Amino acid sequence: MRAGSERGLVRSNSWGLGLTGLITWAELQLAPIANPFVWVRIQRFRDLDEFWDLNHEAEQRYSYTVAWVDCLAKGSRLGRGIYFSGEHAPALTETPHYRSRDFRVVLDPPFSLVNRLSLTAFNEIYYHYHKLLSSRPVLSHYVPFFYPLDAIGQWNRIYGRNGFFQYQCVLPKPNAREGLKVLLDEIGGSGQGSFLAVLKTFGAIRSPGLLSFPREGVTFALDFPNRGITTRRLFDRLDRVVMEAGGALYPAKDARMPAELFRRGFPKWEKFTRYRDPAFSSNFWRRVAEDQP
Repeated sequence: MRAGSERGLVRSNSWGLGLTGLITWAELQLAPIANPFVWVRIQRFRDLDEFWDLNHEAEQRYSYTVAWVDCLAKGSRLGRGIYFSGEHAPALTETPHYRSRDFRVVLDPPFSLVNRLSLTAFNEIYYHYHKLLSSRPVLSHYVPFFYPLDAIGQWNRIYGRNGFFQYQCVLPKPNAREGLKVLLDEIGGSGQGSFLAVLKTFGAIRSPGLLSFPREGVTFALDFPNRGITTRRLFDRLDRVVMEAGGALYPAKDARMPAELFRRGFPKWEKFTRYRDPAFSSNFWRRVAEDQP
């Protein structure tokens, strides 16, 4: 959603976490496309330094950029991964036939299938598989490019009956390089992690939202199996890294953010309270704002 002063529109990150009232209408500004296909370039990077080089180049040429990172890689391979760049395809005389691949997880395993053994095997295979792909752009339907997880129905079941947490943070640009290294060191050392560890950068356009998550820098998101206290202790260590880097966690995906991290990451939170509808509340808001001295 795009800001527009003439109609009083606000960005999608400014709705106020459901605490400012009900949304009764929304207006979208769309960009025209010629077909449902995207030219995609896929490139491997050996470490975080190579990621930053690729990212700098790709952001000048492509509208869409995202990276998968091997969250268990260590040493000289720390931060290795796959970089995906995309641009909408122009008008084509012929378009490929696209058929969705429907796969569904039909059972709830008694334990998480995401563990150090399965992660190590998957990450090795996934990383080396992309060595076989040319770095030249390939034509892809928009669905697998923008929504890769849609190919697996009820994928959340692989995390077992205890479910999972998603940990998504943003690190401001001045501290992004070093902060990301420390985060990956902590995650790799813990043996916990995700098949889908997503790394993206945010640009310099400032959002008018008081609690807006995007800011110039890098955002990193991973899904962690819920292992109780072991997982929460890892999150405590990651929180300290994010806080020291001057970053923030994504409130819309949060289930356990400490109040101090929220207040440091969103310094306008007190100003926001003036606009909060007293008829609305949430466990999140009580945890990070109301129940604190």
